[in-house]
Amino acid sequence: MTKLEPQLAIVVKGWPRLSETFIAQELVALERSGLDFEIWSLRHPTDKKTHPLHDQLLAKVIYLPEYLHQEPRRVLLAFMTVMLRPNFFKVFTHFLQDWRREKTRNRVRRFGQACVMAREMPKGTEAIYAHFLHTPSSVARYVSGLNCVPWSFSAHAKDIWTSPDWELREKLNSKTIGAAFGATCTAFGAEHLNSLAKTTPIDLVYHGLDLKRFPLSRNRTFRAANESFHMMSVGRSVEKKGFDRLISALALLPKEIDWHWTHIGSGALDIKMRAQAEALGLTPQITWLGACDQNEVIDTMQVADLFVLPSRVAVDGDRDGLPNVLMEAASQMLPILSTPVSAIPEFIDDGVHGILSDDTPEALAANMVRLAQNPDFSADLAKAAYKRLYSDFQMQPGINHLISRLRSVMGGI
Repeated sequence: MTKLEPQLAIVVKGWPRLSETFIAQELVALERSGLDFEIWSLRHPTDKKTHPLHDQLLAKVIYLPEYLHQEPRRVLLAFMTVMLRPNFFKVFTHFLQDWRREKTRNRVRRFGQACVMAREMPKGTEAIYAHFLHTPSSVARYVSGLNCVPWSFSAHAKDIWTSPDWELREKLNSKTIGAAFGATCTAFGAEHLNSLAKTTPIDLVYHGLDLKRFPLSRNRTFRAANESFHMMSVGRSVEKKGFDRLISALALLPKEIDWHWTHIGSGALDIKMRAQAEALGLTPQITWLGACDQNEVIDTMQVADLFVLPSRVAVDGDRDGLPNVLMEAASQMLPILSTPVSAIPEFIDDGVHGILSDDTPEALAANMVRLAQNPDFSADLAKAAYKRLYSDFQMQPGINHLISRLRSVMGGI
C-alpha cells in the first residue's frame, strides 16, 4: 500500500461520542500534525448530537460487529483467515486464559472483533493505539498478537479503576502481549499503573484544552452578593458524578439565597434524579437541559455564577480522572466547587483555584452558601483557575509528547 505517512489504527469504544470530546480533540490534533490513521470503533453511535470536532476529522471510521451474531459471515471469514496465521494459537491461548478468569460474552465478543480487525486492517498498518484500557485495549492487544504490530493505549478513569489487576498486569507486560507504551491523563492514574507495569512505560499526558475553542467572553462579570445565584453542572447522570448528593444539598440552602441550578447531561439516573428533585420540592428552581453541544455548554457557563461537580468513588470503584469540564469552566472564569477525588486536586488547589469540599450534602451546601455570600472570593478563585489553565493545562504539550511516542513505535514491534 502506497502511503505518505506511517499508518496507525486507533481503536475506540464508540464513535462519535458527545461525552468523550477529549478523544475527538486529541484525534483532530494528531491528524493535523500529519499522522495518517483509521478509526476502528467497537460500537455504533447512540448520541443524537455530535460535537463540532467530530466534523473536523477526516479519518475513515470502520465499525466492527457490535454483536458477533449480527454479522456472522464477516466474523466467520475473519476467524477462518486469522487461524492460519503463525501467532494464532499463542493469541488464542491468551484469550482463553482471559475468558477462564472472567467467563462473559463480552470476552468472546472482543476476541471476535479482534479477528475481524486483524483480517481487515490494511497491511501497511504499523501500530495500534487504543483509547481506554479495558475493552478497546483488549481488542488492540489481540490484534497486535495476530498481526505482529505494536500496540499502545491511553487510559482514563473507569478503565483503570474497574479493570481487574490481573488484566492490567498482563496488558503491561511484553511477555503477555503487553503494550509498547501507555499514556494516562492523571498523575493519580499513572502512579497506579506504574505499580502494576512489568515492562510497559507509563507516561503522564494531560489532555489539556485547545484554548482557541474556548475564548473568554468579553462580557464576563461576577455577581454581587444581593443578586440571584445561578449554579450549573455538566456530566452524565451516573453515580460517580455525585449529583444525587448535590440535589440533597440544594434542599439545605437557606431561603434567603435566590438560587437556580442547571444540569447538562443525561444518563442512567436521569429519572431518579428528577424524582428526587420533585420529592424535595426543588423542581421550579432546576433546569434540565439534557445532552448539549459545546456551544450550548459554553453559553450556559458564560451566564452562570458557580460550577459544581461533586465527584465521588462509586460502589464498583469507578471514579472520575481529571474531568475536562472543570478546565472548560475555568476557561470561562467560572468559579468551581468540586471534591478532592482522584486527580481533581492536580488542577484545583483547595481555596486557591476553587473549593474542594467533602461530598456530603451538608458540606456541599455550606460551601455553596460560602461562595454565594462571598462573590469577591469566588471571583479570585475563578481568576486563579483561569491563570493556572493557561500556564499548565494547554493541549499542545501533551499532543507533542504523544506524537513522539506514536512515531517511535511505528515500523517495529
